[in-house]
Amino acid sequence: MKFYLIIKTFISRHLTPARIFVSSFASVILLGALSLWLPFSVAQNNLRFIDALFTSTSAVCVTGLTVLDLGKDLSLIGQLITMVLFQIGGLGIITFSVVLFALMGRGISFKGRELCQTTFLHTPRRDFFSIVKIVLLYTFVIEAIGTFLLFLRFVFDFTPVQAFYHALYHAISAFNNCGYSLFADNLVSYQSDVLVNVTIITLIVLGGIGFVVQYEALAKLRGLEKRLSLHTKIVLITTVCLILIGAGCFYFMEMNNVLKDLNFKTSILASFFQSVTPRTAGFHTVDIGALTNSTILVMIILMFIGASPGSTGGGIKTTSFALLLLLIFNRLKGNENVNIANRTIPKEIMEKTISIIFAAAFCVFLITAILLFFSSQDATPLTSRHKFVEYLFETVSAFGSVGLSMGITSQLNDVQKSAIILMMFAGRVGPLTLAFAWYSSRKRGITYAEESVMVG
Repeated sequence: MKFYLIIKTFISRHLTPARIFVSSFASVILLGALSLWLPFSVAQNNLRFIDALFTSTSAVCVTGLTVLDLGKDLSLIGQLITMVLFQIGGLGIITFSVVLFALMGRGISFKGRELCQTTFLHTPRRDFFSIVKIVLLYTFVIEAIGTFLLFLRFVFDFTPVQAFYHALYHAISAFNNCGYSLFADNLVSYQSDVLVNVTIITLIVLGGIGFVVQYEALAKLRGLEKRLSLHTKIVLITTVCLILIGAGCFYFMEMNNVLKDLNFKTSILASFFQSVTPRTAGFHTVDIGALTNSTILVMIILMFIGASPGSTGGGIKTTSFALLLLLIFNRLKGNENVNIANRTIPKEIMEKTISIIFAAAFCVFLITAILLFFSSQDATPLTSRHKFVEYLFETVSAFGSVGLSMGITSQLNDVQKSAIILMMFAGRVGPLTLAFAWYSSRKRGITYAEESVMVG
């Protein structure tokens, strides 16, 4: 009994919410890798463990980067395993655990409650468990509608059973912003199909705006909420602006390149599709490797920004990007505080925003440097310089849990794959969360005498 109390005390002191969050993702990734490594998950040849780990990490972190052709290299069981992994990864293992415990009549611990609060809500609420249940219900309803709409199109290309399976897989992949596709060319074959494009775009946006935004928007439409929160307003405005600006940039930058031989309708569809997917989805309807440098730069920026907090996506998040712009705007106006819509953003939120952005930039710099350092030693300086763009694109894609690639993923060696695995994991759980999980949760409140330093 005394030994049990010692173990319980040790766990309660050292297993902080950040460590629980990180360890839950790591555990599911390892379990998924072992499952994909087994012979029944592979269609033909045995799968190397590093490739199984890469695929599992990409699925759980809803990234979408892959070194395999999922439709050919994995068996039906292997494909179903990946579908379960990115469904769990998108919603979070903690969410499923809390709901399961509640349905079994077991109480929810304080840490479990705190994790759910920080996952879905910007401010604590007493009815958080009801919100979690609604989140799961909305998820399955939206995925079911997406499956039905995609089935209506796929049934013309496959048997009804195959069409339903492909529709289900791509609907879940799109809503969870994963980007895994069973087609060898991703969705290039459906480049001009309005139903497929609009359905996938809608699923990506709904999954990427965050569950609390979905909840508040639906509650507003039903008359249950009088006003939208500032968080929801920022997310919706920033999301719409990024989609419109991204689509406009893509169209004008590629009108004489990949869009040259397409009609106006298909060009508009492709522009909006490629504007939405870089913000953590990973599907594509054009050859990413054939894009111009200016378009690649825009896509890197969109991938770095990513989706919104409390969503299935990654990146620094739309709110962080918006708050950074608001900070610059208010500083130019001479305002000490960051003000918007008759509200002042707390300084600790602004400090966290800046920390997230710089931590993310440092991670991208570090992993890109590792990819370059461990690239082929017999490459010439010219080819290495060309690969710099591809490696940078791959790294930002991994961090933003996007999944887009310029075609270099399958060419990575084992060290580079390991670096991308770490980048995908850090991008999904967040660099700061990873740091908080590493260090002790005890606060060190030491303050020394202040001294000024020149900046700027």
